[in-house]
Formats: sequence, structure tokens, C-alpha cells
Amino acid sequence: MTKKRVLTFFTFFFFFLNFQCVIAQGNQEDKILLSKLVPKIQKQFDVVFSYVDNTLDAILVTPPTENTSLENLLDGFESETNLRFTIINGRYIAITVFKDQIQELDEVYLTEYIASGISTNRTGQITIKPKNFSILPGVTEPDVLLTIQALPGISSINETVSNINIRGGTNDQNILLWDNIKMYQSGHFFGLISAFNPYFLKKVTVTKNGTSAQHGDGVSGMIQMELDAHPNDSLIAGAGMNLIHIDGFAKVQLNKKMEVQVSARRSITDLVETPTYAIYFDRIFQDSDITNNNQATNNTTTTNRDFYFYDMSTKFIYDISKTDNLQFSFLNIFNDLSYTEEATLNNQRQAVNSGITQRNFATGLTYTREWSPAFSTQLQFYTSNYNLEATNFNITDNQRLFQENDLADSAIKLHTKYRINENFTIESGYQFSEIGITNIQDVSNPQFRSDRKEVMRNHAVYSEVHYFSDSYRTMLTFGIRGNRYGKIDTFRFEPRLNFRQQFSNHFSLLVLGEYKSQAISQVIDLQNDFLGIEKRRWTLANGTSVPLIESKQASVGVQYNKNNLLITAEAYVKDVDGITTRSQGFQNQFQFVNAVGSYTTHGIDVLFNKKWHDFNTWLSYSLSKNDYEFTSLNNGEQFPNNLDITHNLTLGGTYSWNDFEFSLGTYFRTGRPTTSVGDPSVVNGEINYNSPNAENLEDYFRTDFSTTYRLTLSKKKKIYAKIGLSVWNIFDQQNVLNEYYNLDNQVVSQIQNRALGITPNLSFRVDF
Repeated sequence: MTKKRVLTFFTFFFFFLNFQCVIAQGNQEDKILLSKLVPKIQKQFDVVFSYVDNTLDAILVTPPTENTSLENLLDGFESETNLRFTIINGRYIAITVFKDQIQELDEVYLTEYIASGISTNRTGQITIKPKNFSILPGVTEPDVLLTIQALPGISSINETVSNINIRGGTNDQNILLWDNIKMYQSGHFFGLISAFNPYFLKKVTVTKNGTSAQHGDGVSGMIQMELDAHPNDSLIAGAGMNLIHIDGFAKVQLNKKMEVQVSARRSITDLVETPTYAIYFDRIFQDSDITNNNQATNNTTTTNRDFYFYDMSTKFIYDISKTDNLQFSFLNIFNDLSYTEEATLNNQRQAVNSGITQRNFATGLTYTREWSPAFSTQLQFYTSNYNLEATNFNITDNQRLFQENDLADSAIKLHTKYRINENFTIESGYQFSEIGITNIQDVSNPQFRSDRKEVMRNHAVYSEVHYFSDSYRTMLTFGIRGNRYGKIDTFRFEPRLNFRQQFSNHFSLLVLGEYKSQAISQVIDLQNDFLGIEKRRWTLANGTSVPLIESKQASVGVQYNKNNLLITAEAYVKDVDGITTRSQGFQNQFQFVNAVGSYTTHGIDVLFNKKWHDFNTWLSYSLSKNDYEFTSLNNGEQFPNNLDITHNLTLGGTYSWNDFEFSLGTYFRTGRPTTSVGDPSVVNGEINYNSPNAENLEDYFRTDFSTTYRLTLSKKKKIYAKIGLSVWNIFDQQNVLNEYYNLDNQVVSQIQNRALGITPNLSFRVDF
């Protein structure tokens, strides 16, 4: 272990210890957070609250007595807070701030959606609040990109967070926003762990359809990670560790107007080899250059494997005045793997170093001005830079291969909001972005270098109108976005629709629709690119071999919510045009073909969620059909998409007992499509494949368990701790994620990539 690594470890270790020694500010033991009371009040009086998310932040109230009526309860809250509680139709209660003359409501079903901290709002979006997150099977911490995979219509075909599939789309068809900054890297450990510290986030919103017109890209879906926009009333901090990493964060108020927030996380994988790390390593690096060296033929061995990751984030918030707000955000994500290959050539032992690094560096500056209670503007500027580099030495051929994929994204956005009256609001804006992508490939023997750089400048204007009926039973949002893609000289109008009608206190209808497009995607040139670990590289549309990706989607859904029973069902159809075979990861007869086509997916997402006192159970099910259509492939006939999963089911439950929480869940899905080999297996020196994706792998089945125990270290100073235990795949099911074939000396060999086996993890956390 190098001195630098030792110093880094102790820096994080003392950072962790210092967090546990900080004393929380303020002490009002006779009061509790209103946000904690709201779910209980809804359950007791069968009401639904509507409010802007940050309205209840840090609001303390006196706990009510057992026999207090709803009216007296709300009157008491109004007398000791700056909030107004307005009862609508006897059941809906609008919470607004007295000092705000006009405030847009954001109705949220406070009934838990799968687990505490997860809810669905009136627009059909799913919201996750990490600070309220309880527990899910196999997950004791609120890993954002793992958590959303429990939602209907969302999965990961290869069990990673860097490959989120929303309704049959590839991961690059999702737009990922961190504090409204586009991100191009989502995972640590090359995909097994989310790259975003969940304890630093305020809210995560997942949109599968009906996206706001102010957002472009992401033809399959959008994941928004929001941070605090205003200073908190007191210090908020925490630190924790598990068998993979340690982390800590703090939100420190400098004064009533300014706050600094910091977060840091680092792996311990290069310092301590835990059982969890060993299992993760074998899973992510299987079928890569680090494990595929030819030991039998050239006596090559791999030594000195060194892997680590970290992420660091900072936010500065300044409420300049009651009407002016300034925010600065910063995030740095980093992964690094290095190893040594040794071999004996000509009776001499030789050693070379290979490795791969991946990083995403992002900064953003946002200024918000409220010109009047009805009109506000927001100006944002951000930069996001992604870099992937790999150096691969081949001792036998005395060859070095260097590969790099570099992306620089800069954007400026002006957003306006005008509240016409109590029923209508209009939002409009303009966005300019410039994306530059560089791809480098450098070979030493024989000498070859390829250096390609592409740049695209995009202009976008948008506007959308929101309508709310007086009873809040009808909600309609209609918007349109105009995109001008400079490099390919293309202009597109994209309408968006979001309509909700509530027919009773418990039943509502949701109609969603959208047109979207994106000019950036990920492709695979060769399966062993970047050591075979991160095979995909970002590239821009050129209008020919890589066209603009365009999508159309429509859905109709219903929601039923009564007596702690939530039922949702949504039928959808989605058509995506402009995809390429290089973006789909084929490993059959189409692996080296460059063709342009489309896919169409249609299906239904269903959720049943029921709670009994301390027990919460849910069933999530998706039924879908997803087909490709490439006019130049398979005689122009449709064939199953690589991500065509017909049945996807999740069954889980959580139980709370005193300070313990337990969660158990089972995941089942149809095996992914695969292409088999015919008889004879080799024809004309090539593998003789059968019809593409005509068969399926064995069905995927996994059962997970997790439990946590909450301790009160200091009730007076409000210092709490949580111990967690999780076991992924408790039955050690040997699931096959992918299957393909190689040809070597006219012999066809089958290769299978397997999922994680039984994987335990322990966590310990302190919050105050």
C-alpha cells in the first residue's frame, strides 16, 4: 500500500470520527417535525395533504393529544407556525406559507409507494426522499439507482446501476440530472454501486412518460436528483461505512442566509479486501481482459490488482434576499483500476502495467429571482465533463493499446414561470448547449493512431401551460419543445401531455404522452474495448450512420387509493426510431454489422401496495413485448429486442418492530433473449447462428433480505445510529445474465456471464 493511499485512508477515517463528535444545534425536545406527523394525520383522519416539498422542511410542532379533532389540530399548527391549512372538499388539505401570496401546490400521495420515502404524485412521477427512506430487500441504504429498480417498468438487464432499462430502453436513452446538471457516469465499481451519495440528496424524481417540456433528451426516461435550494435551520450531518466504502456529509449554516454543504465517499477496496469486495470483483471483471489473459499458452499471470473509487460534492447556497437566490454545485466522480501482467518470454520474466480510469466532473451555477409573487426567473449555467481512459499491454505481441472517450457538455438555460391566476400557470424558457466528444485510439505495434472529435451545438425553446381546477380534481399540463440540432441541421417540435382526472376521493385517471429526441448515444465498437469492462463510448449523431434518436410514447393509467391500499395500473406503447446495432450490444451474427433501425415496446405496469399497522407488502409486475425492426437485417422482419423481458415481477414486504426493521423480497423475470448456434456450428469459417434472439436464457430468480436496528446515542443532542445487515441472493441462485459464443481454431465455445451469488454486506451509520 502506497503512502498516498495510507494518507487518504486516515484522512477519511478521521473525517468519519469527527462527524461523530459534532453536536447538533438546537434542542426542542417537546416538539417534533411536522413532516413526521403528516403521514399519521392522513391515516387517522383519511385526508390528503398538498404542499410544495420544502414547505415542511425543519418545521417543528407540538404533538397533538389523542382526542384532538382535525380542525383543532390544524388551528394549533397555524398558531405556532407560519403555515396556512386550507381544507378542500372535506378531504384535501392545502398547506401554504402565509407570506407567499401565490404558491403552486404539489399534491403528493403520502401513502407509501413500496416503502417509506417513496411516493407517487399527481403527474405519475415517482419521488424518492432518501432522508425518509426506510429499507428494501437487499438494501439497507438508500442507493438511488438500486432503489428505483423495484418500481414497475424499471429494471437492469445485467444487474447493475449503470444499465437502467426503463420500459425496454437502453441506459443511454435515460437523462440523468444531478442538481439539474446532466451526468454521463452513474456508477461506481463500474456499475455495481450508484455514484451519487444518497444522503446528500433532497429528492429523486423518476419520470417514465409525460416529461416536462423544459427537459430534452432521454427518450426512455428521466431521473432527477435534487439538492437543497435554501439553507436549513440547523446543522445536518452524518457518516457511515459498509464493507465497500466509507462516507460522510455535512450541511453547515454559515448564517441565516448562507449554507455550505459537503459530501465525500471513498472505497476501502484497495485497503481491505472484504468478502463483499471479492464477490463484487469477480462479478464485474468476469469476461474482461483482467481475467481473460492466456495463462495456459504464454504463462501470463495477473498481479497487483488495485481498485478504488471516490466521489466528492459541494454546494453553496445564498439567499441574497427574500426574492433572490444563488446556488453553486460541484461534483467529482472517479473510478480507477490498475494491475500488472507478468509473463516469461525468451527465458526472461517481463511485467507491464495496464489499467482503466473513469470520471465525471460537473459544476453548476444557478440564480433565481422572484420579480413578483406571480412571476419568477431562473438562470443556470453548467459544465459536465466525462472521461474514460484505458491502457492495455499485450506482452506476447509487445503491443500497447491506449483508448480514450472524452465528453465535454456546457449549457446555459433561462427559465421563466408566470402564475396567471389560481387556475393557470405558464412556464417557458430557452436553452443552449454545446457537446464535444473526442475518441482516441493509439496502437504502438504496428503504429496506428485515430483521433476523432465531434461538436454539436443545440438550441431549444419551450413553453407549457398548467391548469388546475378549483377542486384540484382536474389537472392538465400541455407543453411543446422546439429543438434545433446544429450539426445535422434538424429542427423538431415535440409536444408533451400530462392529464389527470380524479373521479372520487379514491380513484383517478392519468393520460400521458410525449415526443422526444436525443443526439447523443453510447456505442460498442468491439466487445473488448476499454479492457472489456466499460465497453461503451459516447458518440454524437451524424445524420447518416448514427441518426438522431426519436421517440413517441403514450400511456393511460389508473390509481386507486383507500384504506392503506394503493393500486396502480398503466398501459403504454413506445416507439423509438434511429437506433443502431452498435448501440444495442449484439453478440451474435449482427455484432460487426452497422445498421439503423427502431424498436417498439408495449405493455402494462401494475403495482399493489397494502399496509397493515407495522407490516407493508407490495407486488410489482410488468408485462411487455419489445421488438426490433431493421430493414437490412433478418429479411426486414421484426425480432425480439435484446432487452425484451416479457414478465418482470417483484414481491416484497417490510416489518417494523420497535427499533428493528426487516425486509424480504423475491425478484423474478423472464430470461433475456439469446441466439443459439445451429448444426453444423461452423460454416465457411464463421459461426452458424440460428434466428436472432429466437430463444431465451433460463428465468432469472433472486431473493434478498435486509434488516436494520436504530439506536439513540443521545436523545438530547439528537444523535442517532443505525446498524444494517443485507444479504443479496440469499439462496445463491446461479442466474445467467448473458450468453454468447466465440470461435477459436474452428472450435465454437460458449461463454456465460453470471449474476452475483450470495452477497452479504454490513453497514453502520451515525446521523445528527
